[in-house]
Amino acid sequence: MSMRHRVLRTAADSNTVQEVSVIAYSETGSVTLDSPHAPTTDQLNDRRSRSFGTRAAHPPEDPTAHSGAVVMPLYLTSTFKRSVRLTERWDYSRVGNPTRSALEECLADLENGARAIATSSGMGAISLVAFALCRAGSHVILSDNVYGGTWDLYADLLGGWNVEVTTVDMTDLAAVAAAFRADTVMVYTETPSNPLQKISDIESIAALAHSRGAALAVDSTFASPALQRPLELGADIVVQSTTKYLGGHSDVIGGAVVCRTAELGALMHETARMIGSIESPFDAWLVLRGIKTLDVRMERISATAMAVAEYLEDHPRVRRVHYPGLATHPGHDVAAAQMSAFGGIVSVELDCDADAAALTCDRFGLFTVAVSLGGTESLVEHPHYMTHCTTGTTPVRVPDSLLRLSIGLENARDLIDDLSVALRA
Repeated sequence: MSMRHRVLRTAADSNTVQEVSVIAYSETGSVTLDSPHAPTTDQLNDRRSRSFGTRAAHPPEDPTAHSGAVVMPLYLTSTFKRSVRLTERWDYSRVGNPTRSALEECLADLENGARAIATSSGMGAISLVAFALCRAGSHVILSDNVYGGTWDLYADLLGGWNVEVTTVDMTDLAAVAAAFRADTVMVYTETPSNPLQKISDIESIAALAHSRGAALAVDSTFASPALQRPLELGADIVVQSTTKYLGGHSDVIGGAVVCRTAELGALMHETARMIGSIESPFDAWLVLRGIKTLDVRMERISATAMAVAEYLEDHPRVRRVHYPGLATHPGHDVAAAQMSAFGGIVSVELDCDADAAALTCDRFGLFTVAVSLGGTESLVEHPHYMTHCTTGTTPVRVPDSLLRLSIGLENARDLIDDLSVALRA
């Protein structure tokens, strides 16, 4: 029996879904393509009319600008030949480099932003946003569940520079609204958050921020642009640790700031130029390579993470599972509305104390005990003793029996078997 599968696409400028083609699968396995609404040449040339996966596989950089190279070349040069009055595009690699520029154009395209700045690390991106927007006396509303390094930056470094921070549960819109002050310059949130997977309603928080003259910055690392694009929902800035899913292979350190407007992008670029928080050409090249497979990796990882979360939800040694794909998650409906899938991070509270949870990490065979996330291999870490070890007595502390699982590309059954062994004792 032959089968027919409809191919749907969301219109670039609306929430409507358009039928673009029908694929027919014959009994012999051959495939035919029927296009009742064939796109025009202009539509084909409009990148934002194409699917995310196609855009990721075909970055916007023009190969003819680089001797026809299909893959963006790696420009390992610190400086460029130029005229005294600088009429050329390139000058010095801290200010601009062709390989890094290609990554920035790609990231801006995938996030549907005006401009992107590729930074030396995820913390470099987080710091760049703070340095560009905050001054002594500025006030920031910060999510009460953030990466430990983010908390250290705002509480320790910026706190010493008289930047004031109010931590708020971003799932409580009334609490967010009540936290604004006359000197509030920014709301900074993570969604899904690290590591408790709290979900912020980006559109609603953006409206609150803009009504009070503040910017909204969203760390979307756990989702990547494959699953969530905050700028489309009203955010002003999106932060990515490209070390994670965008790079995707645990072999690069990088970050990115993508801005909704050209004016904000220019401010970020100028700030990055001054503080030197920029990505190296080689690391930019690695992230560009990783982006080509981002779409298919996130699809596989998200499906496996859902299977793992469902298994853990019924396990007798588990107190609570934090995964927005579960219907029992308090942010499930908001996540379903603003994400296309729920990502690869599953955080689980074990029914034990901190030391017993730490010992559980040593019993894994497939999961590797390591910080970071988003690679092809599955990782496990204990935030209380690892990524959030500095937050134990702060408003952003995490449960001490919590384990954070980063799901990779392994078979779901194999990962569940590994969890079964680790949790058995």
